[in-house]
Amino acid sequence: MQIIPVQDVPAQTFDVLLGGQQTTINIYMKSTGMFLDVLVSNVLVVAGVICQNLNRIVRDEYLGFVGDLLWQDTQGSSDPSSPGLGTRYQFYYLEAADVAAIQAANPLA
Repeated sequence: MQIIPVQDVPAQTFDVLLGGQQTTINIYMKSTGMFLDVLVSNVLVVAGVICQNLNRIVRDEYLGFVGDLLWQDTQGSSDPSSPGLGTRYQFYYLEAADVAAIQAANPLA
């Protein structure tokens, strides 16, 4: 598991290397919450996924992303928002082994 550094702003786009994948992440706020898009090598993997506490972002291997992404509220159980991104709300990359461990512990996850 790896912490992905994010800025504490409600809209941002950044590139990061995750599990050997050149990944672009777009984070943005709407009236209904925070959402994100994930692209690998400029190919869209998922778009418009709502960011929720402890809810995996990609979820399915067939989408072509190795591993998964996850937000965690370190002070409770709220969904991520700004202010608090990168401090209260941590953004994680889960390696394939992390995802397998989660699925073994809870097959419905």
